[in-house]
Amino acid sequence: MIIYADHKDFPPAALLPLFEQAPWARGRTVAETTEMLRQTDLFITAWDDNRVIGCGRVLTDYVYRASIWDVIVDAAYQGQDVGTEIMHRILNHPALQRVELFWLCTRDKRAFYENLGFSAKEQTGMVWDRRAQSS
Repeated sequence: MIIYADHKDFPPAALLPLFEQAPWARGRTVAETTEMLRQTDLFITAWDDNRVIGCGRVLTDYVYRASIWDVIVDAAYQGQDVGTEIMHRILNHPALQRVELFWLCTRDKRAFYENLGFSAKEQTGMVWDRRAQSS
């Protein structure tokens, strides 16, 4: 049975195997993941026994905006509504009920997010990449 949680009191190393499955999250360290968890406002995880099989995190001001990051579902559990449940738990979380707009960046899962009510019509934004600045 899959259990969902919104607490961060687990060993950060438990996330590393999941992060290795997402191209943008590969190579993250325990130290970096520990700090990421500390600075994250809301972190939803999905567990199968003692194994993290899905996650999603939110940075927010709790009133106007929230950004959703690192929605990842273990490949063996994709197609079982784990990602949908994580997103529902984020969008309906009691702490986020006043948030007007949720933002998220994705390149390859647009249909999934559109089915949840996200729209690409509002897409605006730019990015500054520290790694690109050092070249």
